[in-house]
Amino acid sequence: MNEMLPSLPPSEKKIADYILKNPESAISLTAKELGKRSETSGAAVIRLCKSLNLKGFHDLKIRIAGDLQSKEEYGFRDINPDETSLSIIDKMTNNSIQTIRETAQLIDIDQLQAGVKWMSEASKILFIGIGASGMIALDAVQKFIRINKNAYAFEDMHTAAIVIANMKARDVVVGISFSGETIEIANMLHLAKKRGVKTISLTKYGKWPVTEHADIKLYTSTTREPIFRSGATSSRIAQLQVMDILFMSVAAVQYPVTMKHLDETRDAVDFFKQGCEKIKK
Repeated sequence: MNEMLPSLPPSEKKIADYILKNPESAISLTAKELGKRSETSGAAVIRLCKSLNLKGFHDLKIRIAGDLQSKEEYGFRDINPDETSLSIIDKMTNNSIQTIRETAQLIDIDQLQAGVKWMSEASKILFIGIGASGMIALDAVQKFIRINKNAYAFEDMHTAAIVIANMKARDVVVGISFSGETIEIANMLHLAKKRGVKTISLTKYGKWPVTEHADIKLYTSTTREPIFRSGATSSRIAQLQVMDILFMSVAAVQYPVTMKHLDETRDAVDFFKQGCEKIKK
């Protein structure tokens, strides 16, 4: 809610602002009462729930109550000048833990399961990301090819467009953009949808140009990284977490086949290593 506050319509922004300042009292109110307290209306409260991708006002109250009852809240802490190594270890560890927890809470099981089904049945899976998100795409390819999936990743959008032009309806394009505003990724998903190819987005929570063209929307924690972003550390961890969950879920769906392919790929790598050792000798 904090992340989406600037982009909300005026009436919804007033409600969100009231909730952020008065979360304890908000969970005891009806939609009509909350509208009155925030000088809006019950209808505006329901619209806010839709803007937040929630199932309704009851779902919103459950989320607020859950956050209030959270016993361990580390918060995201920035690195200061002349920070000690021990302090950096502590801060980075806590930031990563918080990111992983928040991302897990944002995963919609129905959306995840639909994505897993599509990816397990796909002939081709194209992962698209730029910059730090491009590294996540390459990591995903490295995992999926181990279980005999035709997976690809290209930072060059012309090459990605060529691949999409030759994809079929059963194939999947996964667009990765933490900000959700990377126009190249949005355009590639748009192209894929025009051609009838299934699309999945992975962005921070909210409505973005990238999510507009995605059939399935997966989210990561907004991570609230302050001034010192450390090369997108928390956002990278969140994206890797979701990709690992997707990979493990696809692997579990086809477990016997997965184990066969993992054994074969492991044997191939071991054979390569042994060959290199013989050459050295």
